Amino acid sequence: MSDVFDYRPKYVDIRVKKPDTEAKPRAPQERPCDHIGCKRAGSHKAPKGRAHDGQFWHFCVEHAADYNRRWNYFEGMSDAELADYQKREETGHRPTWTFRSGRLDRYSAAARGFRAGRGAADPFGMFGETVSEPARPAKRRLTRLQSLALEALSLDENADGPSIRARYAELVKRWHPDSNGGDRAAEANLQRVLKAYQTLKAAGLV
Repeated sequence: MSDVFDYRPKYVDIRVKKPDTEAKPRAPQERPCDHIGCKRAGSHKAPKGRAHDGQFWHFCVEHAADYNRRWNYFEGMSDAELADYQKREETGHRPTWTFRSGRLDRYSAAARGFRAGRGAADPFGMFGETVSEPARPAKRRLTRLQSLALEALSLDENADGPSIRARYAELVKRWHPDSNGGDRAAEANLQRVLKAYQTLKAAGLV
């Protein structure tokens, strides 16, 4: 047995047939020009018309140039159809939607209110001349003792300093012992008015 490895590659006996040098590929048959009487090749496409999308004539160079000079895409269109086409051309003939709100949404209702002069306040006049609601006075924040003091003087929460002083003078005069002959009930009312007034004065409301 020989020590030398006898390498025998596979597929050495496969015979690959050489291409036939005599056979030549067929040239594709050229389409003739669609112009009547022209024998040249129609290698240039031209659209058939607006109503024939995707359909083309096949012309030679000369007849394609002549066809392009005479061709009018808008031929046969009425003025209304032409105006509609131009309008759709602005958006590339794609569907569009308006940004205007609907008739029943809250923005439209607010706009109708502004036009009617009964909407919300418009201090900057952004929506034209409208009748704005009068500014409401800011509600004063009071402690419970201050609210009870105003209640003792029969005043509301928005009473100002002059109103408080006037009511205080009126009640002191009414409940003073000199005016009631030393009535104990009048004395208790007077003490309540004095205490309420001192509470409001300490809070800076008078």
